[in-house]
Amino acid sequence: MPEKGLSLNAEQQAAVLHDQGPLLIVAGAGTGKTTVITERIAYLIKNKNCRPEEILALTFTDKAAGEMEERVDRLLPYGYVDLWIHTFHAFAEKVLHDHGLEIGLPNDFKLLSTTEQWLLVRQNLEKFPLDYYRPLGNPVKFIHALLKHFSRAKDENISPADYLNYVQELKLNADGAEFIKTIIDEETKKQLSKKELKEILAQEIAKQTEVAEAYHSYQQLLLANSALDFGDLINYALKLFTTRKNILLKYRNQFKYILVDEFQDTNYAQYELLKLLVGPQSNLTVVGDDDQSIYKFRGASISNILQFKDDYPQAKEIFLNQNYRSCQNILDLAYRFIKQNDPYRLEVKLAGARQLSKKLSAQKDGQGEIIHLHGRQLADEVKLVVEKIIKLYNNSQAVSWSDFAVLVRANSSADDFCYALEMAGVPFNFVASKGLYSKAVVLDLLAYLKLLDNYHEGPAMYRFLTLPVWQISQSDIVNLNYWAKRKGQSLYETLKQSAALNNFTPDFQRQIGQLLAVLEKHAQLVRENKKTTEIVQAFLGDTGYLKQLSATDSLASREQLGYLNQFYKKIQNFEQTSAHNSVKDFLSLVELELEAGEEGSLEVNLEEEGPDTVKIMTIHAAKGLEFKYVFISNLVDKRLPTIERKDPIELPDKLVKEIIPEGDIHLQEERRLMYVAMTRAKDGLYLTSAADYGGVRKKKLSRFLTELADLGLPLAAEIKAERVGDLSARRPALSDKTREKAPGFLPSKFSFTQLKAFESCPYQYRFAHVLKIPVKGKAQFSFGKSMHGTLQKFFLLLKTKQNKRQGDLFGAKDGSSVEASEAELLKIYQETFIDDWYASRKERDEYFAKGQRALKGFFALHQLNWPRVAALEQSFNFKIADGGVYTLYGFMDRLDEVEGGLRIVDYKTGQAKTKLSPEDKEQLLIYQLAAEKVLAEKVKELVFYYLDENKAVSFLGDDKELAALRKKIMAIIDEIKKGEFPPKPGEICKYCDFNGICEYRYK
Repeated sequence: MPEKGLSLNAEQQAAVLHDQGPLLIVAGAGTGKTTVITERIAYLIKNKNCRPEEILALTFTDKAAGEMEERVDRLLPYGYVDLWIHTFHAFAEKVLHDHGLEIGLPNDFKLLSTTEQWLLVRQNLEKFPLDYYRPLGNPVKFIHALLKHFSRAKDENISPADYLNYVQELKLNADGAEFIKTIIDEETKKQLSKKELKEILAQEIAKQTEVAEAYHSYQQLLLANSALDFGDLINYALKLFTTRKNILLKYRNQFKYILVDEFQDTNYAQYELLKLLVGPQSNLTVVGDDDQSIYKFRGASISNILQFKDDYPQAKEIFLNQNYRSCQNILDLAYRFIKQNDPYRLEVKLAGARQLSKKLSAQKDGQGEIIHLHGRQLADEVKLVVEKIIKLYNNSQAVSWSDFAVLVRANSSADDFCYALEMAGVPFNFVASKGLYSKAVVLDLLAYLKLLDNYHEGPAMYRFLTLPVWQISQSDIVNLNYWAKRKGQSLYETLKQSAALNNFTPDFQRQIGQLLAVLEKHAQLVRENKKTTEIVQAFLGDTGYLKQLSATDSLASREQLGYLNQFYKKIQNFEQTSAHNSVKDFLSLVELELEAGEEGSLEVNLEEEGPDTVKIMTIHAAKGLEFKYVFISNLVDKRLPTIERKDPIELPDKLVKEIIPEGDIHLQEERRLMYVAMTRAKDGLYLTSAADYGGVRKKKLSRFLTELADLGLPLAAEIKAERVGDLSARRPALSDKTREKAPGFLPSKFSFTQLKAFESCPYQYRFAHVLKIPVKGKAQFSFGKSMHGTLQKFFLLLKTKQNKRQGDLFGAKDGSSVEASEAELLKIYQETFIDDWYASRKERDEYFAKGQRALKGFFALHQLNWPRVAALEQSFNFKIADGGVYTLYGFMDRLDEVEGGLRIVDYKTGQAKTKLSPEDKEQLLIYQLAAEKVLAEKVKELVFYYLDENKAVSFLGDDKELAALRKKIMAIIDEIKKGEFPPKPGEICKYCDFNGICEYRYK
């Protein structure tokens, strides 16, 4: 049964308790579909005796997958080892990493982002047979168009071979009659001579041939670089399952139930993958709403949900119509509006003997406010929106800034609202997936790196001088610029000569001395070819930049620290994947990305973006969210709905495999987008527009507003600027609710590392796990990761050989009979060794030699009796108490099969301990709790294995120790949940990663 105490309506309960066979859940906006999916997963595990790894749940974003996993985690009584809740692409990637070798793929392939794809093509343009799509003025102009075309082909599971075969058929068709129909209408055809038709046909065939050959070249280039793009993940998984039936059978047998969220967003290839995986048992549950299908531009095929009943005629249908979000009048208007898409909607398609309705029924009382706001100019529209937000906020103590959302059709429309809210003193957050390179902290870092590459980079030096850490006055900077221009030299040269100018104060000379000293120190690191991460860490520490940025817990500082962390991860990724990773190499990459139109990807987490801010976002970004008050802006002709923009290179109709929907596909999609925006609103829906957006002509109202007016929405009269007034005079009186300090983001589950950090010093925990400040690496950490990685790969190799040996010996279990060589172990070490954060080449070589000695000793000690490894890097999530508040997660290095149960082994580098304190044991005691509770296996031995000396220290926790640890962990988590992080200065400060920026450090 569903979770005790949880109230499900009849339809939700029927969906959760559905037994066998296919199930279509049509879940309208705000009807609790995520609750239904997670409750169904928990029900299958608890009542149908399914193990968590026997259920596959697929969705479309990492955020959605994470939220689903978190909800399931709360519902399961003990925890889990392996929950298969993934995005489609993450699932395919996991499968290909495990089995890609079966179809000739390297299992260590690199997954390329869109920008990395662009860079790969740009750097290899000579390998592409381009003529038509390679204009002389801009040879890289069509790279994005080609890549989008290739992606579209992969959405349809069209291989380069399929494309080339299609082109060959065109060439063999002498008159091209069928093909001509697709490019020229009958009336135009009559006006052309046979010669002209022949020329057009030849040109079109040449163009199609060029695209097909370019697609083939691109795919070969990916394979040559051991790389895949996102479309490849699905297509190669399909190829694996269709050509290697044994692998398909393995997964069919494993997954007893498959559930898919947002089914209306699947593309053709993803649906084909699903149908393969489900197999004859057809235990497939799909949840979706055709009225919320808004991702056609990403390849989503709405025909999938419309065709589901044709593919699975025996499927049970459940419509979730009870809405727990919005007022009834908002739902009624939205429903009457979306019915303009009839007769192409699922509600009409499934209408038959049973009368099915998608009309939503509000489960909350009251009427929502639905208003049209219309300004004379764009500025008036923006002011009307901001004033309405302020009025609603000030009129109710129960309203917070996070209850408001301003939705735009495109990111470019957000700037005016951002500026107006800032002028009005209203806290806001522009939620965007792009724009990292335009953030202040990233611009500061890029400017400094450019400066180290070239001292005479004027704009970079100017930005460096204006950093608040230097406290250089604006008048002094203006004076410097004056002398630089007068002398015809760079700012850097002027700085070097500033002492001789007699125009600057002693304080300024001191500041400049410090600045130049830092610059020269870091330039020397660049000359020594230090990695970019080391240079950035030096800048953050030596200038005091990081200390100043992390001094407060303000929304602005947390936001900038978040951007800093994302940029730092980008640099780390660059260093891990590039053979050349100097500062100059990194700057070259950024320049190429900017040339490609890349603005820098942003990780969006609304919980971390500030708990009490007005959200400005695109309608696409708002899907899945809800707000008390929603403003849908710029409702004028050609903005919403937009003009249809066809792909620069269209996929030939003959190659398209999905069933093309009928009617005006673009207008239907735009209407669904409007419907999604409307159904985000709980209590207030505000539709805004203006007559003048700065063009030659006034704008007509959106046809959607006209449709809504026909449905009863009163349209507003135009409001002139003088009636709106100046926003600066309308700053809200900030109430106590605004002044309250917003808590930092706190996790829902905790690792051993987090617990130890908080126990040692809560302020350290704040730096590491709340502010997430990047830390400088250490040689011992790089060495430890190298050793762990080596042994993991070696035992994987051993496990493969053991399995093969077992088969050869008809089930023999003697691990000592497996042949493994010391050379294989050392080769893995050579390939796995992480060459980071060593102070010198000498130190690096010393660590490397130490590792070789340790591994040789490890091999000699075990070669005649290798352990029977049950699992490597085994993940776990488990609750140490009922209720789900005290949840721990982590990874166990190695689990060995021993008589009567398991041995848990954790590798350590460093000196072996002869006696373990209670604190030393805690990590492995947590693992013991996890293994016995989640794996349901008896733990017979806990082992710390010290690799440097090849010594093992073993023990086992008794009931008293485990109970005491549970109590201690719960107490620590209780303290963390308070959101208070007082400092605990002491000897620990000497070894703290944040010693340089902590004002409380022990001196």
